[in-house]
Amino acid sequence: MSESARALPREHLTPAGLQSTAMLARRRWISALANAAIYLGLLVWLASILGAGGWSPIDALIFMCFAIAAPWSVLGVWNACLGFWLLHFTSDPMAAVAPFAAAGDEPSALASDIAVLMTLRNEDPQRAFARLRVVKQSVDATGQAMRFGWFVLSDTNRPEIATEEETAFARWRDEIGPDARLFYRRREANDGFKAGNLRDFCRRWGADFEFMIPLDADSLMDGETILRMARIGQANRQLGVLQSLVVGAPSASAFARLFQFGMRHGMRPYTMGSAWWAGDCGPFWGHNALVRIKPFIEQCELPDLPGGPPLGGAILSHDQIEAALMRRAGFEARVLPVECGSYEDNPPDLFEFTRRDLRWCQGNMQYIGLLGLPGLKPMSRFQLIWAIMMFVGVPAWTAIILLCAIKPIDGKDMSGFPEGSAIAFYLVFLLMYLAPKLCGFLDIALTKGGVARYGGGLRFTLGCLAELKFSFLLGASTTLRTSLFMIGLLFGRSIIWSGQMRDARALSFGQALQGLWPQTLVGVFVLSLAWTQSHALALWSLPLTAGYVLAAPFAVLTASPRVGAWLVRWRLCGLPEDIERPPVLKALAEALNKDSFLSPTEANR
Repeated sequence: MSESARALPREHLTPAGLQSTAMLARRRWISALANAAIYLGLLVWLASILGAGGWSPIDALIFMCFAIAAPWSVLGVWNACLGFWLLHFTSDPMAAVAPFAAAGDEPSALASDIAVLMTLRNEDPQRAFARLRVVKQSVDATGQAMRFGWFVLSDTNRPEIATEEETAFARWRDEIGPDARLFYRRREANDGFKAGNLRDFCRRWGADFEFMIPLDADSLMDGETILRMARIGQANRQLGVLQSLVVGAPSASAFARLFQFGMRHGMRPYTMGSAWWAGDCGPFWGHNALVRIKPFIEQCELPDLPGGPPLGGAILSHDQIEAALMRRAGFEARVLPVECGSYEDNPPDLFEFTRRDLRWCQGNMQYIGLLGLPGLKPMSRFQLIWAIMMFVGVPAWTAIILLCAIKPIDGKDMSGFPEGSAIAFYLVFLLMYLAPKLCGFLDIALTKGGVARYGGGLRFTLGCLAELKFSFLLGASTTLRTSLFMIGLLFGRSIIWSGQMRDARALSFGQALQGLWPQTLVGVFVLSLAWTQSHALALWSLPLTAGYVLAAPFAVLTASPRVGAWLVRWRLCGLPEDIERPPVLKALAEALNKDSFLSPTEANR
């Protein structure tokens, strides 16, 4: 709790007494006004460009699509720049953003029982059980093992994998002994998806624990991080959800290395900035988080939406609505905006990445049916709207690219077109798109010892340049697929909830083209049309359009185990954990009896 908060009456504080509600309200107004000013300024600027010489139907459509798509980018710029400012130009950013964090450093014994849950559905049992075993070993090493129970909650419906899970669990149980608080349960039906899996745990065992820590099959956390979060939860009785900042684990996949190199840098300032104004209405990402069980059971049961899939029935994206319900119940949802021992694996190739994104897309679109839930805090309701806008903007951006390609043939007199202003607007947009990444790169560069953690200045710079190119190609490769999927949602198309491919695999060009031919055709069409109208237009569009034409070779190259091995060998696009691997990651490599992250010499450090 901050000093200013201590001086206020309880009714003027957030439920856990951590911050002044008036102060958070001021921060939210500042953020809203700043974002509104940027957004409206962009709309006025774009209108002056498109309206020069009169409006055509294509001009009107471009303007409408931009108005739909821009809010997500605007808030991204604000969060990233605000977080960067907090990190480097304030004396104590954690006190301003996360006043609860200090309680985690108190050397107190745990007084609460905690259930660590791993939810599975058709995953590789060896990988999943190895992770949970390593997490348990790390927790045991803290001396607080007696406070923890360990649960494998399976929704697997493939008999051969279920048999492997049961065998792996029995072997683990025999090793530990009969007194271990170790449990395995497999549901016959996947009712309610992951949320239903957690709800079933709560009904069976929830009364025996104060907190739970859900883990996905690719999650990994070290004992000190879990202990720190548990102490924070104990110290703040009205803290319902404490989300850790989850970062990508080292990977041999070229795609995952490139993706998480940029994500790792961008997440810290972005999360710091968003936490500054979100405060007690923070996020829940569904895993690697501390959740208080009693209010979760009593207040966070998800309703079934009217109708059937894709937008009705059980909710796929359970996490953000559970955070909103927890806040409605008088408990805070907070994020710990610092890197700690909390990891996940990122998808190893473009197809797995897209499949995960489409599942999120469908789940987030279901939030439309939840916006009218009574009693939600305005900030929580905004978080749901924001989750929806994350995907609504995707088809709008795709439409803008297509409309700009045909703009020269709309018959409008272009003699008075403000070309200089249009180029400047385009460059500003590109800068906005890159702002979270650039703030992340600058954050590392300005942090003492930051660049050294990534292998030195040369490797860090090369990694930044490679990831920037990767992000443009990835954006074009995925936005069309997401746009087509969202159109399919309107006609009842639904994604299947199943296991994910976690390991790198080679893709042939034929396989890539079979899945990415729509992107290729659209890219050829857009660039060809732009080229026939204006060579300059085609060249200027390449950052946003080249990824369509190159989607198939991009997928093949980034999936290639050889490319991944080359990046690992030269330590390019690596993470600090590639340079100096923490004990929990060393233990995982040993448990899997392989070294997929580093060379044998590095593994023995």
